[in-house]
Formats: sequence, C-alpha cells, structure tokens
Amino acid sequence: MSDTPHVTTADEPTPPTKKKAGIGRIIFLGITALCFYYLYTRLNGAAAREGLELSAYMTQVFAAVDWVPWLGLMVCYSLFYFAIDTLVVTKALNWFISDIKYKDIAPVRASAYIISIFNEQIGKGAMAFYLNKRHEIPSWEVGSVMIFIMFCEVFYLLVWATIGYSVGGESLPAEFALIPYLASGAAIFLVLWIAYFRGAILPNNTFRDRRLFHAFRSAKPSHYLGFFLLRSPALIAAIVVYTIALNLFGVDVSIMTLLPLLPVIFFAAAAPTPMRAGAITFWVFLFPENEGQLAAFGFVQHNFFILFNAAIGLLFWRRAQKDLFG
Repeated sequence: MSDTPHVTTADEPTPPTKKKAGIGRIIFLGITALCFYYLYTRLNGAAAREGLELSAYMTQVFAAVDWVPWLGLMVCYSLFYFAIDTLVVTKALNWFISDIKYKDIAPVRASAYIISIFNEQIGKGAMAFYLNKRHEIPSWEVGSVMIFIMFCEVFYLLVWATIGYSVGGESLPAEFALIPYLASGAAIFLVLWIAYFRGAILPNNTFRDRRLFHAFRSAKPSHYLGFFLLRSPALIAAIVVYTIALNLFGVDVSIMTLLPLLPVIFFAAAAPTPMRAGAITFWVFLFPENEGQLAAFGFVQHNFFILFNAAIGLLFWRRAQKDLFG
C-alpha cells in the first residue's frame, strides 16, 4: 500500500467532454425507447390474443404468481450473493493492495449497493472513497482493483455462457451460435492481455505503467482463475434460484435451459436502462410464448434484487458512517 499523495499526471484519463456525454445519453435513451417499444408491442399482442386489455392481462399474470415462496427464495439468494460478492472484493483487494478483513469490507460493499441502484460504477467509486478515508489506500489503487473486477466479470459470464451452450446449444435461438466464436476470440485476447501486462510482449511499451493498471500488472493467471472460482457459486445459485422462480411465475423451464441463457441476460441487466429494461426485453425475446409472465418476472426479479441489496446496505449504513466520520 502506498501513502504517496495523489498528483495528477499526464497519463491519467481526462474527464469526458460534454459532447461525448451528450452522445452517450442519446444512445442510452434510444436503447431504452427501443426496449420499451418492443415490450409494449409484444405484451399488447399477447393481451389481444387473450381478448383482454393490456392492464387486465398483466393483472391476471401478477395474480397467478405464488408470491410467498418466491419472496423467501429471493431473500435467501440476495443474502448469499452479498456474501459471495463481498468475498470477491475482499480477495481482490488482498491480492493487489493490502490485507483487509472481510468484516471491514462488508459495510462498505453493502452501503455501495444503495448508490448502485442508480449506477453500479458510482457505487464502486463510493467504495474507493471509503477505503481511501478508512484505510488510507490511494483511490487510484482501489479504482484499479474495481476495474480488474469488472474486466473479469465479462470473461466469467462468457465462460459460463460457453459451458451452457456446449450442453444445450441445440435448443437456443440461432443468435447464440456466436457464443463459441466470441469465446474463442475472448480467450485469445485474454492470453495476449495477460502476457502484455506481465511484460512478455511489447516489453518497452509504457501504456501498462499507468496507475489504473496496477492490478493488471500484478495479476497472475492464478488470480483470473481465482476470480472465476470465487464468483461462480453466485451464478450457480442464480441458475437454480431463477429456475425455481420462473416456475413460480408459471413458466416451465429447466436448469439446463437457463444455464446458457442467464449469463447473457446478466450482461443485459448490467446495462443502465430504467427498471432494468434491457434484461426484461431479453426475457421476453428468449421466451416469446410467455410474454406476460416473462415481462412480469424480469421486472420483479431484477428490481427486487437491486432494491433488496440496497436494503442490506441500509443495515450497514450507520456502521459505514461511523467508520468514516467516527
């Protein structure tokens, strides 16, 4: 851990311009509008086939759900996810920065869930601020670890999507045939990425020396594997939980069906669309014969998970404030 004061250097990224931010917002709003338009047309069509108004159709769908077992299932899953998520963050910090205890990370990780309702990246920024104040860890070092975690998350989901495709690819939409090609390209990229940051290729290139790449310079292949093994129980649990939950919503689906689908849907859920519209749209697209059930399921499932995690954060909020301000 370094106690060197932060000094802005030429190699650090500059803030985005207003023009780029404006373009980003336009793209974001465009994607959101397309998602809601697609959902409306599919749900309206399903309601028309039943001879119902859209509101009556969706009321019927929600009334058919077995809510009590679903709620118990989701509370247990959210608590398990929090435990695994905190473990991953703790281990990553231990690998690359300092020996920080799990019990010291839990309050800030939970509190960051509150901010993550609006934006996951801002939530990670809040963690950097906390660790800087509480443990005097430079923000750029924490930021480096957070970037490493986000980077590994992409490959971890892709690995599980590939595993799922290998056992159930025949029953998937044709678009999923791209998964093996994406996985092969990603594997080559990851090997080159690790080799570059370990200095095995382009040894004289200084791009890797930027502060925010501290974790990647320190990371060995075992760290990438360690991330996958530590994070995987959360996805395995999610596949089981989502299978049971879908059946409670009246959708007959198996674990093997969800194995290749859920990692892709989690990619969509990571997109910052209102009410997780991207993930809901994927559910309806992948199960077109159950539009109403899947729209209700996607909306409730993803938003309950986010909001309940924030509730966990509220339980730790006073502890986090005490650690910061005494």
